[in-house]
Amino acid sequence: MSFKSFPPIFDEQCRLLILGSFPSVKSREVSFYYGNKQNRFWGVLEEALGLDKFAAPSDKAAFLLERHIALWDVVCECEIKGSSDSSLVCLKPNEVDRLIKGGSIKTILCNGTTAFKLLNRYFPDIDANTVLLPSTSPANVRFDREKWLDALKNF
Repeated sequence: MSFKSFPPIFDEQCRLLILGSFPSVKSREVSFYYGNKQNRFWGVLEEALGLDKFAAPSDKAAFLLERHIALWDVVCECEIKGSSDSSLVCLKPNEVDRLIKGGSIKTILCNGTTAFKLLNRYFPDIDANTVLLPSTSPANVRFDREKWLDALKNF
């Protein structure tokens, strides 16, 4: 069985794109990015940017856009068992290159190695500064919050 990702949180003023690999089971259940409450993503944004990690999805999206931050996943459609990136089989990537060409994005923060590798596999010539950050997934036992905080502060 295949699954599809969410549309991007994006507008023409976005200068930063945060890319994940593909939504987790919990995210698909709530139909929004990083829906697993154990995922560190929204907590890092709360610490770095002042976002309320308990805000409604629409408020989170508005918060990102107000700060010119886009959010998306590399994979558009895939087969996956549970939420494990190791079982992910990409059937179709999202059109990340078109998103970059259509706006002002200069930097991409990749949330984890899988997102970084998939981005480079499908879009090797993308015209943006690409930064690999540790996955915010609760499965990542070597998560380094400081790398995220530094990357977001530098933005």
